[in-house]
Amino acid sequence: MKTGIICAVDTELQPFLPHIQNCKTSKKAMLTFYEGTINNMDIVTVFCGVGKTNAAIATQILIDTYGADTIINSGTAGGMDMDLDLFDTVISTEAIHHDVHEGILTQFQPWMPSVSIKADEALLKAAKKAVTQLEVENKAYFGKMVTGEKFIEDDGRDEILSKFEPLTVDMETASIAHVCYVNNVPYVSIRTITDTAKHSGTDTFEKNCPPASVISKDIVLALLKNI
Repeated sequence: MKTGIICAVDTELQPFLPHIQNCKTSKKAMLTFYEGTINNMDIVTVFCGVGKTNAAIATQILIDTYGADTIINSGTAGGMDMDLDLFDTVISTEAIHHDVHEGILTQFQPWMPSVSIKADEALLKAAKKAVTQLEVENKAYFGKMVTGEKFIEDDGRDEILSKFEPLTVDMETASIAHVCYVNNVPYVSIRTITDTAKHSGTDTFEKNCPPASVISKDIVLALLKNI
């Protein structure tokens, strides 16, 4: 078993690097991949860059070139549900492209049965154990994530909430899930909240990204122990 851990930005990846034993780096498609072990488990990790295309490129490389047979997306997200506070964490039960017409995915390649791409049940079970074991200071939720090619502040928030009722929004998760779906590779996404409707804006995200990334990392490492 080899687990691929994919983050969008370097700030989200950085907390993992001190935990990788026998780390070696390699490059492909302008990306740097870090291979080694964490708790005697083979892993490879990368930050892909922001956006769905970057995430898809990195995910396919993790699977094809590095042999990852499990994908974990770790990082941060914007909170959409009003119950979410800064630094709460959401673990994906499903992921949806909020900016892609439903028929594109269900009536054409890859002919999905639904626009909702389900996370792997075994990984969700391990995540639930991890959250319980960690007794995290902030809350952890399991639910729907949506993804699109735009950082959501106020514009578009109400429309997305009305149509999808997600817990979070980001710019990579559904793309990662999409690639995992067509490759029949299990995935889960773990993202900690950096901004909400009450605390919005890119400045808020940038301020909260480092501590939020550490929270996600802690949950991912605990999850790995339960796989």
